[in-house]
Amino acid sequence: MEHDDDLLRLVVGAHALARVASLETRNEAPAAQWRTISLLREHGPQRIGDLASLSRVTQPGMTRLVAQMADAGLLERQTASDDSRATVVSVTPAGRAAFDEWMRVLGAALAPRFANLDDEDWATIRRAADIVAERTRVAEVAR
Repeated sequence: MEHDDDLLRLVVGAHALARVASLETRNEAPAAQWRTISLLREHGPQRIGDLASLSRVTQPGMTRLVAQMADAGLLERQTASDDSRATVVSVTPAGRAAFDEWMRVLGAALAPRFANLDDEDWATIRRAADIVAERTRVAEVAR
C-alpha cells in the first residue's frame, strides 16, 4: 500500500495547494471557471456535454457555467456544424488572457512558500509534475 499512500498524499497535497493559492490570491472566480478554460485550451473546442464529462460535472451545471463565462466574454458558444441542437464552446482571446493572468498571479502567490528549495528539490518537483502530466494524459486518451 505504500505506493497507493504516496499517490493519495500527492492528490491531497495538490488539493491543499489549490486551496492555499485561492485563499492567498483572494480570487473570487470559481475554480470551475479556470478548470473549464484549461480543459478547452488542452482539448480544443468541445460540445457542452463532452466538456461536462471532461470536467466531471453535470451537463446542466456546465451549461450554466458556460453561459456565465460567455456573458463575461471568456467563452464563445457556436452551434455545432453537424448538429444544430448541440453547442460547441471555445475560449475567447479574453478568456485566454484572463487564464494567463490567473496563472501569473497564482505562481506569484505560491512562489514564497517554495523560495527556499534547492535545485535538487526543484528537479524532484519538476519530475513529479512531468510524471503526473504524462499519466493523466494517458488516462484521458484511454477514456
